[in-house]
Amino acid sequence: MVDLSEYVVGVVLSVEESLSKGNKTLKTCRINIGDENNPITVVTNAPNVREGSRVAVAPVGSTVVNEEGEEIEIKKTVVGGVMSEGMLCDSRMLGWSGGAEGIAAQIPVSIEIGTSPPNSKPRPKEEGQSELAPVSNEDSLFKKKLTKEEKKKLAEEKKNARKAAKEAKREESSCS
Repeated sequence: MVDLSEYVVGVVLSVEESLSKGNKTLKTCRINIGDENNPITVVTNAPNVREGSRVAVAPVGSTVVNEEGEEIEIKKTVVGGVMSEGMLCDSRMLGWSGGAEGIAAQIPVSIEIGTSPPNSKPRPKEEGQSELAPVSNEDSLFKKKLTKEEKKKLAEEKKNARKAAKEAKREESSCS
């Protein structure tokens, strides 16, 4: 059984992407883990981390268990040239069933920042509803591709909006 009391829930304040030597995309995250004035920096390659994500963090001093069952103490470590002060937890590390390895476990907004993550993987309360932090469509990993008709309609709407703005500007300048 995993001791979740060592881990804390945090909210990602900012994300900065960079490439490591092996051409892996690394994300440098500033995370509030309960002290707004002292966010920590965590470097990760988890693809699902975004600004506003609520995640489980193994801070410096906590212990994680690797695939071989060995306990590893989390220490400040330089990752991709940046000092990392913790590690984002995936479902396996938290002892949850379900969830992919290397994907940061998402925590519901109902769980307070700075507290321990829940004992089991959060599930949506009702069909179509989730209490996980919302992710904007712009950043979504699974954003729907637009059809040709939708693209044409969107382009037409943008064109009409530009025309209306130009016309309004022209009317405003002629009234002055």
